[in-house]
Amino acid sequence: MEQNKTLISALGMEYKEIGEGQVVMTMPVDDRTRQPFGFLHGGASVALAETAASVGTAHLIDQEKEICFGLEINANHVKAKREGTVTAIAKVVHRGRSTMVWDIRIQDEQEQLICLSRCTMAVLPKKS
Repeated sequence: MEQNKTLISALGMEYKEIGEGQVVMTMPVDDRTRQPFGFLHGGASVALAETAASVGTAHLIDQEKEICFGLEINANHVKAKREGTVTAIAKVVHRGRSTMVWDIRIQDEQEQLICLSRCTMAVLPKKS
């Protein structure tokens, strides 16, 4: 997947694993992803969560005939983080024909929960 000149590259996200129904991605906590008070920005966590769900959905669909988009996302930010790296572990919990629902846990290097998110992805036929 092309990631140059996208939010993925702008925030320093990296793919670690893309499998059947699971995606693991990392993102640094640095000047690109912090809010003005020096902590990981909640929006950066949400961007990481939706990216992992989007990549996972794209991996599960027929990309020649279908396309996917984020439909809904929520996030509970449960712990602050100032530096280091966060890891998103996204797992599909519903795999339908027109929607997929993903559970995304974002954790720190000690596997402590930073953010818990759920993302619903829309799966649509590509227009010719």
